[in-house]
Amino acid sequence: MSVTPKRSRTNRGESQYKVIEAWLEEQCRLLGPGSPLPSEKQLSEKFRVSRMTVRHAMQALTASGRIERRQGLGTFVGAPDVHRQESVLCSFTEEMAERGIRVTSQLLATDVGVRPNIAAMMGLPTDAWLVTVDRVRLADGVPLAREQVYLPMKYQAVLERDLANGSLHNALLDLGVVFVGATAAVTARLATAEELDLLRMTGPAAVLVESRLSTDINSEVVAHAETAYVGSRWAIDTSTSAPATPGAQASTLIGAPTN
Repeated sequence: MSVTPKRSRTNRGESQYKVIEAWLEEQCRLLGPGSPLPSEKQLSEKFRVSRMTVRHAMQALTASGRIERRQGLGTFVGAPDVHRQESVLCSFTEEMAERGIRVTSQLLATDVGVRPNIAAMMGLPTDAWLVTVDRVRLADGVPLAREQVYLPMKYQAVLERDLANGSLHNALLDLGVVFVGATAAVTARLATAEELDLLRMTGPAAVLVESRLSTDINSEVVAHAETAYVGSRWAIDTSTSAPATPGAQASTLIGAPTN
């Protein structure tokens, strides 16, 4: 007589968490970013599983950015990744508008004062006074980045503009700035407690930090920006190409050390 083996509790738990994960994925497709999702308790009751199984289903979706778990508030549909072309020089507002995304800002602070380290990076005397604009940038109402911009004092007039709803880039253009280029470096680190709160993240979570110097037609630094992007919501698109001719490729290898 053959005996049909019983499914183990472990296998049942694994299959159930996949069912819950698929259901949550479908809800994310149906609902807009920022929409609330059922709590662990509600999902546990709906699928008749333990809260540990529900938590397991949520972990993968949280890691991929599909859902966001905000301490004390609940679980929400995550925002889709926002991509930026690394070689294109344009404002954050313009770039998002091209993707049909509305940009607003939460103005945290504006300030005028001496910041020796920042001034040195901008090629200014260390006792030079700088204008600081500190904002949270939101894409369709979802926090995407904390941006701190430092400007030479001659651009102090930007503080008279509506920087919560308007573009700082455009404000500088109106002051006669002609942007011609920028250099930037991107690093990754864990978000600070303040960033977790401002960007509605559940820690530990990663941020991508871009440090950018923008220059004008006179090769002078117009702005230094330190921007911490939510790691699960931001991507930078890059492209590379081979040298134009085999000769050019060979010339780059002559005298190069071997590993």
